[in-house]
Order: sequence, then C-alpha cells, then structure tokens
Amino acid sequence: MKISSVLWDVDGTLLDFKAAESAAVKSLFAEFGMGSCTDEMVRRYSVINDGLWKQLERGEIARPEALSRRFEIFFAEIGADPGLAEAFNQKYQHRLGDTIVPKGNSLETVRALRGKVRQYVVSNGTVTAQSKKLRLSGLGELMDGVFLSEQLGAEKPSRAFFDAVFQSLGEDCRHTSMIVGDSLTSDIQGGMNAGIRTCWYNPDGLPAPEGYRIDEQIRDLRQILALVG
Repeated sequence: MKISSVLWDVDGTLLDFKAAESAAVKSLFAEFGMGSCTDEMVRRYSVINDGLWKQLERGEIARPEALSRRFEIFFAEIGADPGLAEAFNQKYQHRLGDTIVPKGNSLETVRALRGKVRQYVVSNGTVTAQSKKLRLSGLGELMDGVFLSEQLGAEKPSRAFFDAVFQSLGEDCRHTSMIVGDSLTSDIQGGMNAGIRTCWYNPDGLPAPEGYRIDEQIRDLRQILALVG
C-alpha cells in the first residue's frame, strides 16, 4: 500500500542528539562553575541517560523520575554536588536546543517530501527541548504536525502513544503510515505496537537483531524518497 504519512523520530534520526547532548552538558559545567567536563564524562552521562530512557520506554519509571535521576546519578559518580541536579536539568532542557546538527541529509529529505506525503514528528523528547530544536532547525515549519509524548501522556513505544496520534490524524491514516527512526526499542517497537510500517534508519549498517519487524532499512535518509514513491 502506498505510504501517505511519514512519522519521523527526531533525536538520532533527523538531528544529531549526541552533538547537542555533549555541547549542552559541557557548556553548563562552565556556567555552574563545575570545572572541565571531558568527553569521557559526557559518555558516562550518556550511558546513564540512555539507561533511564530505556526504563521509561518500558514503563518501569515515570518521566519526572527519569529526568531528575540522570544528573543525580551522574553527579554522584563524578563527585559533583547532587544538589545541583535539579537546577542543572532545568537549564539543560533549554540548552539542548541550542546545538543544531542535522543528521545526514535530513533537511533536504524532509523538504523533498513536502507535497508528496504528510510528515509528522513523533518524539519522546521534552516539549521544552524539542520545540526549540524544531524551531531553530527549521524542521518544525516543514512538518504537518508534531506529537510529543509529554503532551500525549504516553511514551513511545506504547500503543497508547500511537493511538493518540491516530486519534488526531484519523484511524484510516494508520494503514498508510510509516515510522522512520534510529531506535529499535522506541521507533521500531513502537511501529510494531501500532501496527504500522517500520523503517529503521541504520547509518552504521549494524546487524538487525531478532525480535523486531523491520519492514524497511536505510543507511541514507534520502532512500526514503524511493520508498514512498
């Protein structure tokens, strides 16, 4: 069946999240007078953050807990004051949107799809961070709609998240939609739970693990143009 709607993940798919993450953490270390933040420290934070977001995806913890605990755990590990975690996290949400690094040919691809299919953002990122990213990158004005889990009250990959999306778009849209994302646990599993077509953005050519229904796999975002025909 012809694809009429593309549901885009943002972080790691359209935008380079790791670049924004590193820039945000390092700049806030300087602002809070916490000394130098090394690449290794950023990598350690990233591991902690990724682990908590995976727990959030699985429904094991709530969003406020994931957001607050990540810096508490990180600061405790590096010997910084965990009492700074809440204030640091609040500023981090805004700072994340300051560094815009498109992934591959994301902007060109989204522009090329305009008029051919409808395009929507589906993201677990916070409203504060994602709204700023979409505005500064120009992606927001290219989309036909934005769906953020914080506003929907459900996280990807839950069926509830996608039910809320298609309640807005119309149930018929479910049969002609495809989700495109880099995360197997969030985007691909989400597409499976929603009963829609899945496209794994896999720029590094990693082997596909068992247990996922990957309908399409791409290493270059421009390949989407041929998939939606």
